Amino acid sequence: MKRILIYAALAATATAASAQQALWGVPTTISPEINSDSTVTFRLVAPKAVKVQVTGDCLPLVKGPSGEYIIPRVADMTETDGIWTYTTPSALAPELYSYSFIVDGLKINDPSNVYRIRDVQTTSDVFIIGGGHADIYKVNDVPHGTVSKVWYDSPSLDMRRRLTVYTPAGYETSGKRYPVLYLLHGMGGDENAWSELGRATQILDNLIAQGKAEPMIVVMPNGNVDLEAAPGEGSNGLTAPTIALPHTMEGTFESSFPEIVNFIDKNYRTKRAKKSRAIAGLSMGGFHSLHISKQYPDMFGHVGLFSAAIKPHGNPNAPVYTDSENKLARQFGKDAPLYWIGIGKDDFLYKDNEEFRSVLDSKGYQYTYVETPGGHIWKNWRIYLSRFLPLLFK
Repeated sequence: MKRILIYAALAATATAASAQQALWGVPTTISPEINSDSTVTFRLVAPKAVKVQVTGDCLPLVKGPSGEYIIPRVADMTETDGIWTYTTPSALAPELYSYSFIVDGLKINDPSNVYRIRDVQTTSDVFIIGGGHADIYKVNDVPHGTVSKVWYDSPSLDMRRRLTVYTPAGYETSGKRYPVLYLLHGMGGDENAWSELGRATQILDNLIAQGKAEPMIVVMPNGNVDLEAAPGEGSNGLTAPTIALPHTMEGTFESSFPEIVNFIDKNYRTKRAKKSRAIAGLSMGGFHSLHISKQYPDMFGHVGLFSAAIKPHGNPNAPVYTDSENKLARQFGKDAPLYWIGIGKDDFLYKDNEEFRSVLDSKGYQYTYVETPGGHIWKNWRIYLSRFLPLLFK
């Protein structure tokens, strides 16, 4: 018996040590360090490394020999006593930034920074330079909404699928009905993208608290119809994220979309009218928003296209993509929606958007157009969301 008790005590000690292991080995290097002048210093302890670089959207743009901007932006770090350091040459403007290190050709995350987000297969460390518009990306002392991961049945896809749903502060007790924004992600993204990469939760909380946006429900679906949920969060297990997914822009998601609207109307206190529904999305999500809104013109009174893809892929003859001229005519008819288009001047989809706007212009259809610097990047999409929200449901 004494021997058994000793073994039990040793096992308990080992379990406790294992449970507490995260308390040890805490990094002592500060990185990133946001300096008083809004420059940022990065540090990495790598005494055996030959070359260390930092890469990310926090670095100055560099032009190539033909005048084009070089992406990704990379800067060499300098080494002293095994610690590699780089400080940005000038103050950074208010924004949420992402970065990584490259050690002897291998890209790694910053071991001193626990704030990290995933975009498809890439993970990056992040930090925020406060002030200006970046303050709405922060968690501020305002009433907070609730973010839920909700499963719904999709008969047309023959599976249960997951949504991210934001309900505004006070929803649980107000008894009121709310307008709904359906907010769609880009290719390779999922139902987590807008709440994590896009800071949608913080943007909504802050704009609603400031009285700049109406309290609303925001539904963030998974636009990849072959997936139940985000990678690693469905029954297919810990599969690698990828943009090479079938059935993404060939009509299936668009044709099944009313199931999502019906589910939300049945399970949430919604205002079930066209003027109280909006749909918007980035890239592939902008493509879906364009075609869903013209396919169901009585469903959405507000449409936002953020760096939207325009042209169908895979199955251009799918019913949702055909007869576009007549569908647009009906959509922009008597009860035309608020139609909002935003894109970066360096976006690879710029020309497609320009051609689409020419079609709208030729018919005299009214829309709002916003052009920003930069390309196909989350920085622009967060800005677009923050400008689009205050226009809704007025």
